[in-house]
Amino acid sequence: MTDYAIRELLGNEVVDIAFKVHSTLGPGLLESVYEKCFCYELDRRNITFSAQQKIPIIYNGLRIEDGLRIDLLISDLIIVELKAQENYHPVWEAQLLSYLRLSGKKLGYIINFSVPLIKQGIKRMIL
Repeated sequence: MTDYAIRELLGNEVVDIAFKVHSTLGPGLLESVYEKCFCYELDRRNITFSAQQKIPIIYNGLRIEDGLRIDLLISDLIIVELKAQENYHPVWEAQLLSYLRLSGKKLGYIINFSVPLIKQGIKRMIL
């Protein structure tokens, strides 16, 4: 199976987990609660991930060990940034694109749980 196909399958799981967590808990909780529940669901599905993953970045030959801290890195292929904010900020998209570029990943999601319907809170981004 190609990396593309694996990313697509995992991406479907990410969206499904977001729907499950949001439909169970609803909006209005802390981001940390959603993250713990999201990780629980990843574990239940035997999907490898790291939470609060630090990724070094290189700037003009300078290695910065904790340059990025990604909410979730799934199977070393997908970045997921979790939010629990009432107001959507366009800078989140720029942030995720930077994370993708600097980490060498191709697919990422912004998932904001503070929405009435979770489909309004999911943004998929491809680099």
